[in-house]
Amino acid sequence: TTEEERNRVHKFITLHGTELLDETYAIAQSEALIRGEGQATIHWGNSLIPHDPQGSDPGDQFPESDPANHFDYMLSNPPFGVTWGGKDGYQDQAEKLRKTRYSAGMPAVNDGALLFLQTILAKQKKPKQGGSKTAIIFNGSPLSNGDCGEGESEIRRWILENDWLDAIVMLPGELFYNTGICTYIWLLRNDREAIGRDGRIMLIDARQQFEKEPKSFGSKRNRIVERHRQWIEHRYHNGWAENFQDDDLRFFTRHDFAFHKVEVVFWQTDENDQPAIITEPFPVQFKAANVKSKQDFYDSEMMLHIRVKTPQSRKFHEFDLTLGPNDSFVAHYKAEITKRFGKEMGKVTVATLDRLETEVSYTHRHYIKDDEYIPFEAENDPAAYIPEFFAREIEKEIIRWQDRTQLGYEILPNKYFYQYTPPSKADDLLKQFWKLEEEAQGILKGLGDQVS
Repeated sequence: TTEEERNRVHKFITLHGTELLDETYAIAQSEALIRGEGQATIHWGNSLIPHDPQGSDPGDQFPESDPANHFDYMLSNPPFGVTWGGKDGYQDQAEKLRKTRYSAGMPAVNDGALLFLQTILAKQKKPKQGGSKTAIIFNGSPLSNGDCGEGESEIRRWILENDWLDAIVMLPGELFYNTGICTYIWLLRNDREAIGRDGRIMLIDARQQFEKEPKSFGSKRNRIVERHRQWIEHRYHNGWAENFQDDDLRFFTRHDFAFHKVEVVFWQTDENDQPAIITEPFPVQFKAANVKSKQDFYDSEMMLHIRVKTPQSRKFHEFDLTLGPNDSFVAHYKAEITKRFGKEMGKVTVATLDRLETEVSYTHRHYIKDDEYIPFEAENDPAAYIPEFFAREIEKEIIRWQDRTQLGYEILPNKYFYQYTPPSKADDLLKQFWKLEEEAQGILKGLGDQVS
């Protein structure tokens, strides 16, 4: 860089940052001084909680309520799997931001990664002010952790439906000192419509863009050098063109990451593929309305095993009552009670039946409740394609299904770049086996010759 360029940087660019770890904070301050970043403002504190000058731990000293704390570029490399809840966390302080900064949702207490991202996005400039650009490094958890309706999925939904996610770069494994896991760069910006990228999300597979470290440092065995950075940068900047073709590049819409979570109830069958039957305690109060609800649900013959004690008797009497799906429970039950206890009870009414002391179990067809995850189809009606999915994927007769009111979102980059490799042929495997067997025999023979 020229002297003029350096002067322009010092004049027009200011650096701001927050770091909680003492040693890292000291390194950041020292590096700012060495680089001549005298105007840099780096605070020691926890950026995920509000700052309280009277509190025991410093918090975020760049509150987004101040327009001066909205930035053009934001970078973050948060710790992986940081616990923010429980006795070792700071959940009570973070909860104070639930209705503002974290209104989209809060992730599981054992992984605060998406809290860091929400903290950054809360400090975006408005698009009419030029917008903001963000880069953050995550492991795989923020891509897919959390079920439909849970905090992580809701945060992804919030980001995708606001059209802020620009690209995800899949990085090689073994880049970090303490873990060999694969990592991902999320690139976000809130001015995508203005530059013609709205609705499209880029995924770049850069897992092969590395070279080996001359010497391993714990789990860090790979490194990215300048040519790899240029490879990524070239695809990110030029890949949006319609004529750009690359096998390591894919484009998606937010709908490609959406799914339905549908609760399905279907009949269970036994080992002979016949209806499975089960006997269990009647789960709710033994009233006519509750029995009718079970009849409607099972829509098949149901047997009630009833133990009943009248106000006049001292012991329980037992009998079975079999009901078809359209039989009147009150009529059958009343007739049975009248036949058995009419003399001592007198006229039997519905009110009389409700006062009886009962213990009830019932035998019925067995069913299973399960959750099915069904890809969202933006151009089609869920009332049509969800039953089509069941007909294609589930062979059992379905009693009913219930879709969630909200879509879930997950991003699975490995799935989108998966390439099927056919297994080796049996003959080839057998040849390899016999070759290894011959080598093993040769080694054993050599050992025997040495001993003799």
